[in-house]
Amino acid sequence: MNQALTSTALFLTLCLFPISTVCGSELMVFPAKGQSIQQQNADLQECRNWAINQSGVDPSKLSAPTSSAQQQNGKPVLRSAAAGAAVGGLGGSLGGEFGKGAAAGAVVGGLAGGIQKRRQGKATASVDQQTQQVYQQQIDRYNRAYSACLEGKGYTVK
Repeated sequence: MNQALTSTALFLTLCLFPISTVCGSELMVFPAKGQSIQQQNADLQECRNWAINQSGVDPSKLSAPTSSAQQQNGKPVLRSAAAGAAVGGLGGSLGGEFGKGAAAGAVVGGLAGGIQKRRQGKATASVDQQTQQVYQQQIDRYNRAYSACLEGKGYTVK
């Protein structure tokens, strides 16, 4: 079989049937000793299992970290604006101007919520960065073990 065709088949096998993080981590694996597709598939599975045992990381069980800021969805601003409108409305109703009091309260409450959200954002940015670093370290540890196994079986890994 043509070496380029074999390499293409291996790449398609890795990307269409993900058994590792090869595609997501942009590892390219090429058979250097003319291994058949059947041999490649067997080697890939064996190396995947070996890499999991050596690294203690199973990429199929890892999920990419999401930003804490994405999970909050602006709720502090809306909550504070609503609370401010209620308090402002009560204060305004005492003076006979419920609508004006509610509007002023919503503005002040929204500003307070924005300040709260900014403070939370700075704190969560540090946690998000640390979480991303730990995730990447785990993937890197697995990929090193996976690459070492495949290279030992006669594959070129880039």
